[in-house]
Amino acid sequence: MPGDSRMTSPHTAEPAVTTGPSRPPQPPAAGTASRLAWLDVLRGVAALAVVFNHFGYFLPPVVKNSVYQWINPGDYGVFVFFLISGYIVPASLERKGSVRTFWVSRLFRLYPLYLLAVTIAVALYMAHVGGLRGEDGDPETSILSQMLMMSNVLAGQNVPNVVWSLSYEMIFYLLLTALFMARVHRRSSRYALGFAVAAVAIGGVLPQAYLTNNLWSPRVIALLADLAVLTGLAVAVGLRGMPRLVGGVLAAMVGLILMAFNGTWLFPWEALSILALMFTGTMLYRAEQGQYSWRRAIIIAVAVVGFAIAAGLWHHNPGNVSAHAEFVWNRVWFMSVFVAGATFAIGMALRHLVWPRFLTWLGLISYSVYLLHPLLIEFYRYLPWTAHHSFWIQVLVDAVFLVALIALCSATYLLVERPMQNVGRRLAKWLDARFGPDRVQLRVRAPEPVLVHSTD
Repeated sequence: MPGDSRMTSPHTAEPAVTTGPSRPPQPPAAGTASRLAWLDVLRGVAALAVVFNHFGYFLPPVVKNSVYQWINPGDYGVFVFFLISGYIVPASLERKGSVRTFWVSRLFRLYPLYLLAVTIAVALYMAHVGGLRGEDGDPETSILSQMLMMSNVLAGQNVPNVVWSLSYEMIFYLLLTALFMARVHRRSSRYALGFAVAAVAIGGVLPQAYLTNNLWSPRVIALLADLAVLTGLAVAVGLRGMPRLVGGVLAAMVGLILMAFNGTWLFPWEALSILALMFTGTMLYRAEQGQYSWRRAIIIAVAVVGFAIAAGLWHHNPGNVSAHAEFVWNRVWFMSVFVAGATFAIGMALRHLVWPRFLTWLGLISYSVYLLHPLLIEFYRYLPWTAHHSFWIQVLVDAVFLVALIALCSATYLLVERPMQNVGRRLAKWLDARFGPDRVQLRVRAPEPVLVHSTD
């Protein structure tokens, strides 16, 4: 899952400003002391959890079965990713103060690797290694549904399969844009609690794929949604004054409507819980920056996690399953949400530690790990020696896969992700120089000597 882990670029923090006699820099010998390195560590953990979830076919059954009795690693991993995105992405937008720079940054942060992943998936399909999950049956509709990374709310089949989460990242970005231009973006705690309450109150009655199933064909819905979102963003980025606010609100409303009424395999209560977790991450960022009371932030964060758990336990319909199977599902959902929240809380509590470099590196390449591991699994499963061995031989084979994955993703980060992020930064600077900055003027409050309790 994407998310910047510094304020000036995606992965390291700004250098601290010091006073007094200058001293030669002392690089850490065994770790990284960046003030946001803990986010990279969490992203690496989350990415490996998602890999574990999809790599289950190759894991020794005793390991796989023991884990899945208690927690779903995939759900856990993406929930941690969503909390991280909520924490850092709004901070990036607010620091820059520019909607145009924000979207240029997002474009060059997400799309190059996304397009590479889709291209590899198509190439593997043409080589008869893996499939396209039915997307080859109607290529035009597939392109329209995936063009804005919103396939999971536009009746797409998600290629690769993990890109479903990008639909909710994109909706979050659209919401942030509208809230920022309307100057109501600091009310993160209200949005977190509001989406959490909605997940419990109406998450079980909102329909799935209603627009696609009852109004028009998937192609028409995807075309109209793409046009509306692109038009809204173009107006928000390119114009000034009230029109840009109208454009931002239009794009955000389309995203919310699709999330509420046209999700495919993700239930509305899950989607609402995801947005609640993301705004919770934003609220915790404000608390860490001294903009919001820690006591209130912790209370609301615990409440949001509780509501997300309750939404799943209440609205999940297990069908005709045994009481034991239903009990296991309830336990797994509870643990997946609870442990994700606890992981983020522990990361925040330990944010000042020096972290080993290999852990922060996993965070740097986590987007590549997230997008590319399903494709490597497709290739891996065609090799004759990858499964059905004794326990320790299977562990060795799995370790070989992990090493190959990290090597591949290190290469794509260095050759694709980082260079394209640099291109995005240069383009944003050029646009500022060519057309002038498009900073949104926000109301500035006088500094207060104590924590502010009313800005979130």
